[in-house]
Amino acid sequence: MTYKEIRELSPAEIGNKIRETREQLLNLRLRKQTGQVEKTHELRTLRKDIARLETELTAKKAKATPAAA
Repeated sequence: MTYKEIRELSPAEIGNKIRETREQLLNLRLRKQTGQVEKTHELRTLRKDIARLETELTAKKAKATPAAA
């Protein structure tokens, strides 16, 4: 998932996408432990996707509620 696609999502959609991606990562980790994963690079990709999603979610929350200085 590209950062451009993530920016177009609403905060609720980003939350759902984070949940789905974490579930995929968990399943992939479990499959890796049993030796069923051939494409181990997918683990890294999912971790980076989660980081991108969380970064954008934090940025959108900061825009929605500006901090009182």
